[in-house]
Amino acid sequence: MVQAWYMDESADDPRLPHRAEPSRPVGLEQLRQLGVLYWKLDADKYENDPELEKIRKERNYSWMDIITICKDKLPNYEEKIKMFYEEHLHLDDEIRYVLDGSGYFDVRDKDDKWIRIFMEKGDMITLPAGIYHRFTLDEKNYVKAMRLFVGDPVWTAYNRPADHFEARGQYVRFLAQTA
Repeated sequence: MVQAWYMDESADDPRLPHRAEPSRPVGLEQLRQLGVLYWKLDADKYENDPELEKIRKERNYSWMDIITICKDKLPNYEEKIKMFYEEHLHLDDEIRYVLDGSGYFDVRDKDDKWIRIFMEKGDMITLPAGIYHRFTLDEKNYVKAMRLFVGDPVWTAYNRPADHFEARGQYVRFLAQTA
């Protein structure tokens, strides 16, 4: 089951858990109200997993690749890690399936507070277009993940503020409807 919690305000190493004190856990229903979808799959059989294929077909996730984020595998590692941790949004859903290792997706709630989502092997997540978010590794400094897209991949991230994009407007209206 996914682990998620409200973050503290500390500027310490982003790879630390940053749990607010007192602890404020966040459940799947609260994530769903933000448009965040989550599945737990068997990452050892991702190459021919009928459950993954069913999700891909139902949600039209037609394109995929695999990225390994660690110093030895990712060119311009330090630069990319900083870029991933900049608060941003995308004009399309961001879909990630952790095949090995672990890391954190941070998303903003309706009150603009950070929620940290711990992602480990077998976790698959969809962040809706227009949600402000960021990603970082944890202290293990390693994750291997499948990236999925509807159609051709679009890698453009728009750093905050990016409220003028229609995807952001649609997301804000979605939040208002789930309030």
